[in-house]
Amino acid sequence: VQLQAFGGGLAQPGGSLRLSCAASGSIFSIGNMGWYRQAPERQRELVAVITSGGTTNYVDSVKGRFTISRDNARNTVYLQMNSLKPEDAAVYYCNADMRTSPWRTAQVYWGQGTKVTVSS
Repeated sequence: VQLQAFGGGLAQPGGSLRLSCAASGSIFSIGNMGWYRQAPERQRELVAVITSGGTTNYVDSVKGRFTISRDNARNTVYLQMNSLKPEDAAVYYCNADMRTSPWRTAQVYWGQGTKVTVSS
């Protein structure tokens, strides 16, 4: 089971990027999916999370600018980032609570990280 993130890159301040993260492998179920970010010399922080039912939550600094969504049929979570600011620059990591069988408890899996740069 693995998560693979895509979509990072360079954006200008005020610009947009869309991140995606796809889960693959022997997956029985996926619970919460989320995005974290880590800027240089800073701790990793939760950016947004979405439950299996679609309930979302965001860190205050991105509310109104970022939107998390998921496609359960594709085992994929997205992060639409609009009105980007230089302080949004970081490596973004996706994660998901996943079960590989009905007899196993959920474990947290992490994607490999994708770098977002915001600069003019």
